[in-house]
Amino acid sequence: MEQEILKALGIALLLGLLVGLQREWDKHPLAGIRTFTLITLFGAISALLAQDFGGWIIAASLLAVAGLLITGNWMAENGDQASPAGQTTEVAALLMFAVGAMLMSGHTVPAVVLAGTTAVLLHIRERLHSAIGKLSVTDVRAIFQFVLIALVILPLLPDQTFGPYDVLNPFTIWLMVVLIVAISLSGYLAYRIVGVRGGSILGGALGGLISSTATTVSYARQCKTNPKAVGTASLVIVIASTVVIIRVAIEVAAVARGLLAELIPPFAVVFAFLFAISTLLFYRMQQAQTQPPEHSNPSQLKPAVIFGALYAVVLLLVAFVDDQFGDQAIYIAATISGLTDVDALTLSVAELYNQQRVVDDTAWRAILLATLSNLGFKAVAAGMLGGRKLFAIVGTAFAATIILGIAIVLFWP
Repeated sequence: MEQEILKALGIALLLGLLVGLQREWDKHPLAGIRTFTLITLFGAISALLAQDFGGWIIAASLLAVAGLLITGNWMAENGDQASPAGQTTEVAALLMFAVGAMLMSGHTVPAVVLAGTTAVLLHIRERLHSAIGKLSVTDVRAIFQFVLIALVILPLLPDQTFGPYDVLNPFTIWLMVVLIVAISLSGYLAYRIVGVRGGSILGGALGGLISSTATTVSYARQCKTNPKAVGTASLVIVIASTVVIIRVAIEVAAVARGLLAELIPPFAVVFAFLFAISTLLFYRMQQAQTQPPEHSNPSQLKPAVIFGALYAVVLLLVAFVDDQFGDQAIYIAATISGLTDVDALTLSVAELYNQQRVVDDTAWRAILLATLSNLGFKAVAAGMLGGRKLFAIVGTAFAATIILGIAIVLFWP
């Protein structure tokens, strides 16, 4: 029971943050991100308490909120603008009254969690305002395009399989799109908020979450006009590819959690190896000033549709290859498809593992081969765009990683 309540409150929290974000960014004088969030939570609690005390609770809560908003608007029209902080405090008082009622109704854990959330929201006012103030029109558009992808398009798609091998499910395919866009958008927003002050290490880490290939291309191009940037560029490129290992683990955990236990040990070895190379580059290579890449909006609808189509093609291809030629052919397909996109192969194999079409040993090996193949592609791209010196560093690092990865694929028990 308490888990269901916490789930409902969590959804209310996210939806309140979403609408409040838009109002905060638009600098609405009456209510911002915290006020809208607290109002949404207050509505959820009122509905919960109405189950114990009757429907009049909802009516009284609605009147209380309406009274606050009417008062705030009246003060604004009369030249005494109500600040978001004042409205937030008053709504928080209503919310804490409801929290007390929850405690007496026996909903102890949700009440404690809600009180803690309210305290945090009240405390981080300046940080929230500062973070939202750094968002550009493009950033806000990215957030609401993600809302379109996740909350508007996804629920409308049929949740049933079509086509050969019974693997093409429109809902599941688009759910994978939502997952990838969510990961990339998280890195993109963190990158936009942190900015240049994050330095090359954080820039590489967030670049790996957004797009390690785009990060590689951006930094490699700078080496053509600024040879001194090779040290920084090679470090950022290797860090971004190191973070890809974490990104793959997140994707597998979201789609096929049962595969995670088999995938983590071999991937941890590869991650540790790349991390050691990154550390060596950090202490041995001369760091120079570079320009952070201009990452594009990861929530655009066209790229999302393209990824969904790519995922469907790879899913169908892997199912066909497995049916016609067996596990060995899956490794070939993984190596080829991983050249340009690790995500589609990772999610396809994870989904086929869920359907018990691929065993765990085959699944993680195919994903690792795709990851190694992508390292090779990025090494070549770095060399072509950044010159011989960058290729010598990045190519050596990735070649050693590929050799290690192949040895793991062949000899891991």
